[in-house]
Amino acid sequence: MSVQETKMISEVAQIHTEVSQGVSVTRKIARALLLCLVGAGVATAGLYKSRVEVPALGTERIYTSLDEVGEKVAKAKTKLLELVGTQAKEHAEGAHHETHKILVTSPMQKPVTVTQPYVCQIHSQRHINLRAMDNGYLEEILVKEGQLVKKGDPMFRIIAILYQAKLDAELAEAELAQLEYTYTKKLVEQKMVSQNEILLLGAKLAKAQAKANLAKAELSFTNVTAPFDGIVDRLHEQLGSLIKEGDILTTLSDNSLMWVYFNVPERDYLEYMDDLEKHKEEKIELMLANGKKFEQEGKIGAIEAKFNNETGNIPFRADFPNPDRLLRHGQTGTILIHRVVEDAVVIPQRATFENLAKRYVYVVDEDDVVHQREIIVEHALEDIYVVKPGILDPSEKIVLEGMREIHDGEEVKYDYHSPEEVLENPKNKAE
Repeated sequence: MSVQETKMISEVAQIHTEVSQGVSVTRKIARALLLCLVGAGVATAGLYKSRVEVPALGTERIYTSLDEVGEKVAKAKTKLLELVGTQAKEHAEGAHHETHKILVTSPMQKPVTVTQPYVCQIHSQRHINLRAMDNGYLEEILVKEGQLVKKGDPMFRIIAILYQAKLDAELAEAELAQLEYTYTKKLVEQKMVSQNEILLLGAKLAKAQAKANLAKAELSFTNVTAPFDGIVDRLHEQLGSLIKEGDILTTLSDNSLMWVYFNVPERDYLEYMDDLEKHKEEKIELMLANGKKFEQEGKIGAIEAKFNNETGNIPFRADFPNPDRLLRHGQTGTILIHRVVEDAVVIPQRATFENLAKRYVYVVDEDDVVHQREIIVEHALEDIYVVKPGILDPSEKIVLEGMREIHDGEEVKYDYHSPEEVLENPKNKAE
C-alpha cells in the first residue's frame, strides 16, 4: 500500500475517534473537508494525464492503486458526512435541552374537606331472642321468617294444659271465696256474726283472687307476642315441637334505627374531643359493601367508656335512620367522616416525588436555585396533598414539572403558573 493511501486511512481513523470522543462539530467538519480535498487531489494527480503504460515504471499498477484509494476516499467521505450529521443533530438537541424551562407554582392555602374512613359493624338498635316462658307443645306459628311485625302482634301459641287447669281451679277458689264473703257480710249487717269474721273472709277472698291472676298471667305466657316493631329472624322451632321453658323461638330486630360501631385511634379521639361542638356538625356517611353510599346521613350517638389497650382504639357509635329497612343487623361497611380543615396548605400531587419512603418537593429560592425539601402529608385527596403546617409557605415556589431534569443546588430557568390555575386542572400522577 502506498504512503499516501496509508496516510489517508490513518486520517479517517483519527476523525472517527474524534467523533466518538465528542470533538466539536466545527473541527470534525474541517477535517472531513480536508480529507475530501486530499482525496480529490490524489485522484486528480492519478488522472491528470491519459493513461500511458510505462513498463519500466509500472504505471498500470500505480493507476490501479490510485483507483482503489479514490474508492476508499469516497466511502470515507460518505461515512464522515453521516457522523457529522448525527453529531450536529445531537448538539442541536442538547442546546435545546439546555434552554428548556421547567414549570413552577406555589402552595395554596384554602379550606378543604377531608374524609376519614373507618371500617364498621352495623347493628339493630334492638335485637333480642324471643324465648318460651312455659313448657308445652308449639301449637301455632303465626309469623314467617323475614316478616315485619308490629308491637303486640301474636307470633307463637303454645299448648299448656296444666296452666289452663290451674287457672280454672284458682278461678273456682276465688268464686267460692267471693260467695262466702258476700253471705257473711249480710250476717254481719244483721249482727249475727262478729266483725272479725268478715275481715277474715275478706282476706281469704283477696288471696284467692291473687292466685287466679297469677294463674292467668302464667297461662298468658303461652301466647308469644311482639314486644316492639321489628323483623322476624329464622324460626328455631317447628310446629308441634315440644317446647321447654327458655327455648329460643326466633329473633326479633328493630331496624328503624341502626347503630353503627367503628374503632377510632387515640389521636383521632383527642382531636374530636378538642373541639366537640364543631365536630358534632361533621357530615357522616356510610359506604356499603357494594361501594354505594347509604342515602341517609348519620350522627355520632355514643362513645364508649374505655380504650382497648391492645389496639389503642376506642369504639364510637354512629346512628343512622333506616326508613326503608335496607340495613340489617350484622352488616359491614365503612364510615366516612367529612370535616373541613380551615387554612390548609395544599399542593398538587405531581409536584412531589418519593425517596426512601419519604416525600419531597423542590423549592426555588430567591436566586432561582432549587433545593430539595421533605414534606409531611397529613391528608391525601384525589389530586392534591394537604401538607403539615409550617413546612411550606404560600409565598414560596415549588417545581411542578421537570423534576427529572434538575438537581439539588442547581440554578434553573422556569415558567410560573399560579396555584389557582394549576388546581383547576390537576393531575394525580406524581413522578
